Amino acid sequence: MSDSGPQPIAKRVLLKLSGEALAGSAGFGVEREAIKQVVDEIAELIPEGFEFGIVIGGGNIFRGISVAADGMDRATADYMGMLATVMNALALHDMLEREGVEARVMSALGIDGIAEPFVRKRALRHLNKGRVVLFAGGTGNPYFTTDTAACVRAIDINAELVLKATKVDGVYNADPVTHPDAVLYKRLDYQQVLTDKLAVMDATAVVMCRDHGLPLRVFNMTRPGVLKRVLYGSDDGTHVG
Repeated sequence: MSDSGPQPIAKRVLLKLSGEALAGSAGFGVEREAIKQVVDEIAELIPEGFEFGIVIGGGNIFRGISVAADGMDRATADYMGMLATVMNALALHDMLEREGVEARVMSALGIDGIAEPFVRKRALRHLNKGRVVLFAGGTGNPYFTTDTAACVRAIDINAELVLKATKVDGVYNADPVTHPDAVLYKRLDYQQVLTDKLAVMDATAVVMCRDHGLPLRVFNMTRPGVLKRVLYGSDDGTHVG
């Protein structure tokens, strides 16, 4: 874009995707068109100098918390969920490479031959070379959500912004699916999110963003072109900071 045009609000970002974002209409597993929609948005922005770290959940394959609640050992369930995030990262990596976007999968769990181990300096080198880095395996430890993993990795890579992609237009004062009159917040501060227990990210993730001065944008990834609009300063979604 020219100097007189819109300027980006951040160049290095951490994009947090839910596993369901890859499931599409199927609601389970991975759907090619759903993955391609995400990849197309990213591919358009790479030539403009944006740098992406991505953390993706595993809920389209396995939900550790719900399975643990049903009687499985929580640590075992969480490790299974972390492995699901590796599967999703590999699917996303494959589509990125098919679309000509250089990418790397880095896992907090040791999986030789499938993914690189997470090493912060190596991740930074990949980003500096314009590669998309897919961070899989959560934090490598049970009891932490992928929201927290996303904030940890954002801090690791010196991201300027955390983008949380959802299927709704931002953060509401109630569930907009069951409450048609729910009010969309355009701006929030961290303390209001914590005090009002708003469904943005889990409390640990929000506190990490607050303590590191890391802004967060929650937006609807299903809207075409939204990623570019957000990064060039649109008011799509909810800004937390």
